[in-house]
Amino acid sequence: MQRSDFFGGAIVAATFVGLAASGSLLAGQAVTPQPSQAQQGNAPAVPKPIEPAAPFVPEGFTAIFNGRDLTGWHISTTNHHGTTPAYRVMHGLIVGTQNPLGQGGILLTDKKYKNVEVYMEVKPDYGCDSGLFLRSSEAGEAYQVTLDYLPGGGMGGIYGERLTGVGGRGNAPARGAASASPAPAPATPPPPPVVGGIPLGSTTPQGVAAWMKAWKREDWNSIRARFVGDVPHITVWINDQQITDFTDTANHAAGGITEGSIAIQVHGGTRWVPGGLWRWRTIAVKELAADAK
Repeated sequence: MQRSDFFGGAIVAATFVGLAASGSLLAGQAVTPQPSQAQQGNAPAVPKPIEPAAPFVPEGFTAIFNGRDLTGWHISTTNHHGTTPAYRVMHGLIVGTQNPLGQGGILLTDKKYKNVEVYMEVKPDYGCDSGLFLRSSEAGEAYQVTLDYLPGGGMGGIYGERLTGVGGRGNAPARGAASASPAPAPATPPPPPVVGGIPLGSTTPQGVAAWMKAWKREDWNSIRARFVGDVPHITVWINDQQITDFTDTANHAAGGITEGSIAIQVHGGTRWVPGGLWRWRTIAVKELAADAK
């Protein structure tokens, strides 16, 4: 007998004896593999993602962002800041950014509102300009609550976005205002202007405006705006601190409309940090009576 035949036979015999001892072969049963550790339920558990806390909605308000998708909202295709598609829902938040760089846009409610309070919780990256548009047209002509915490900007003011007579950067003077002669150029350039409290070239606000004490940079902040009247009366709170109480001299809304969409903005152009984001985790409204003051 050769050495290999001997060892081969020994292995077969040992296998036969082991199976016979277990009773499987003698009973005519098929040999089945033993379950692995994973099959026995002992596999390592896959960590579950952290569930975000339910968004806070003030009493009497109704959420108009459902936390899952953009149902009830749409992107304007005619806004002068652009038509960025980069409004996304991620982990229960609306996240917005310029895309491509330089192109912004607005996200509008399908529904139109007249007298309304809006509550939002927001967390922007520093240097990214946004706004809350009230009584907005499809193109974004609106009364805007400014939300631009960056050089040359400010928070919680009222700006007429492409409206005549409301004021703000680039707007025409109020109706009936006399045209003043242009002032002569100064002999030396003035220092950088402070617009809304943040000097151009700076990263920190200067002054005593209420929003400077209320706003928390790089953190979650609440914004509440109350908009009532055919001639708009607008009140703004940041983190429950009243910032603005504005009453217009007339209804300067586009075309004289008395109801319009609510919109959130990604500013176009250079008023944005590459890679920067705006985040909204709660957007809710309280519709008010037609005669609310």
